[in-house]
Amino acid sequence: MFNKIRNWRIRRLVARRPIAEQLWQDALKHCVPAHRLGASDQATLRVLATLFLDRKSLEPTTGLHLDEADRVLLATHACVPILKLGYDWYDGWHSVIVYPDAFIPRREHMDAAGVVHQTNTVMAGEAWGRGPVILSWAHVLNIAKKPAHNVVIHEMAHKLDMLNGDANGFPPLHRRMDRRVWSRVFSSAWDRLRDEQRTGADLPLDPYALESPAEFFAVASEHFFEEPATLRQHLPDVYRQLAQFYRQHPL
Repeated sequence: MFNKIRNWRIRRLVARRPIAEQLWQDALKHCVPAHRLGASDQATLRVLATLFLDRKSLEPTTGLHLDEADRVLLATHACVPILKLGYDWYDGWHSVIVYPDAFIPRREHMDAAGVVHQTNTVMAGEAWGRGPVILSWAHVLNIAKKPAHNVVIHEMAHKLDMLNGDANGFPPLHRRMDRRVWSRVFSSAWDRLRDEQRTGADLPLDPYALESPAEFFAVASEHFFEEPATLRQHLPDVYRQLAQFYRQHPL
């Protein structure tokens, strides 16, 4: 009964606040992972994007204006990872803060000697536990120009990772997935890429993946959706684990 009521509410929302056809086609054109989907999956993604726009608050800052086309594009990118998982995986948080360009969050940390330091790291995106996702709009618009880079998917992967605690590269796995296999595959890939990095070899992932296990999962997720053939060629076991987790096969 609950599912029937929920499905009725979703159908009512989609009928009441549909994404205009031209806006949807424009979003598909500028979102490569969505563009390559079949018609049925695109229809599902459209429903998810509609829910995202209804339930999340998109909050531009410092004079930035996001029109309807911008909002639909952002929602389309954001919902690619949950195409086969369902919208419930994005429950528990409600806002997306969008800066015009890269931003510098001010943070303080205390070292072992008790000295307080301020960090000034330039960032394109950030995800907070049960708090907001923060994005640079310039980097969102630059997605199509940088192969295998998608700041929206990257931050949404962090959100999925944090569903069972801190971001650590170990999201909540499905019942039939083996935690030991996941750990072995990602640890092995991490060690291999670290070795290749030391020798100066070109890496199949952005080197930022080696900042932490959380970043490895997020960067690998970007590649999985943006350039799946490259990921499968160079890191086939990682590709297979992500395909099981996201329940998608982008190839």
